[in-house]
Amino acid sequence: ANYRQLFAAKKGIPPNITQVNANNILGWVDNGKTESIIIGAHYDHLGMGDQGSSLMANSNGQVHNGADDNASGVAGMIELARFYAKNKVTENYNFIFLAFSGEELGLMGSKYLLDNATFDLKNINCMVNLDMIGRYREDKGVSIGGIGTSKFWEANASKLAAEMNIKHTLDSAGIGPSDHTSFYLKDIPVLFLFTGAHQEYHKPTDDANLINYEGEALLLDYIKKMVEKLNASPKIDFKKTSNPHSAATKSTFKVTMGVIPDYSFDGVGLKLDGASEGRPGEKAGLKAGDIITKIGEHDIKDVYGYMAALGKFEKGQTVPVIVNRKGEILTLSLTF
Repeated sequence: ANYRQLFAAKKGIPPNITQVNANNILGWVDNGKTESIIIGAHYDHLGMGDQGSSLMANSNGQVHNGADDNASGVAGMIELARFYAKNKVTENYNFIFLAFSGEELGLMGSKYLLDNATFDLKNINCMVNLDMIGRYREDKGVSIGGIGTSKFWEANASKLAAEMNIKHTLDSAGIGPSDHTSFYLKDIPVLFLFTGAHQEYHKPTDDANLINYEGEALLLDYIKKMVEKLNASPKIDFKKTSNPHSAATKSTFKVTMGVIPDYSFDGVGLKLDGASEGRPGEKAGLKAGDIITKIGEHDIKDVYGYMAALGKFEKGQTVPVIVNRKGEILTLSLTF
């Protein structure tokens, strides 16, 4: 069975914001079990570059195909759906395949789906998120995120990658710049595969000729083997991570503020869910609920503007940060 879930999304650059209809697409492999494994990927990208998050100057009107971000993840999800629908095996879990829209607009599709779920969240074993898995490189490998959201991942994720000779780094965080965040915030264990940032990110040049197809196939084999381990295990545990905010970012930059964005915020600015202890943001006095509107000379309109701005700063640099705190405008001094 499959299902299409309609929701309203906002796009554009202030003050030219328009409301558009978007759809989450759901697929289902019914093994007759109570609990399910979710495999998801966002299928939206930047269209004609008119929504404000293209990183190429004067690219409005140019087609942004998004081969890595995130046709790679969608292709991987569809291939896994094909495999589990036709493998003639009745696993101990059902599979739910989710294609999200509105990810590039601030995780809108996954947040809407979880706030309006068509299935019981208590029966979800875990969520596997495939976002930008098409640029596996022998030197950088793959970032495996969400490790800290379950003891099961801590015991198995790196071990399995090593057994398969997959070059990898680990990220314990449940919160990051993709749709697994929405599931972590509902206390669901998440696993996030991401082959890393590159110069073509959010540009018209992110095209199919640059995809490492063999590398992607290797990562899909990794997911299949992980599912085998899940299949042999009862429902896995969920745990809050000590550092919920991901170090894995889609933009390339040398600094971090150590803040936790509220990815569901759809106003202007970067609203914070918190600031990690001992990191630059917390030292500067940033708090949960603050809305950052400017860092240094850079206006911050959303989480993507924040990520782009971080690429402009160097470690040790001190900059003013303008925040709206419950209607009061404050200027804080932050040292990266």
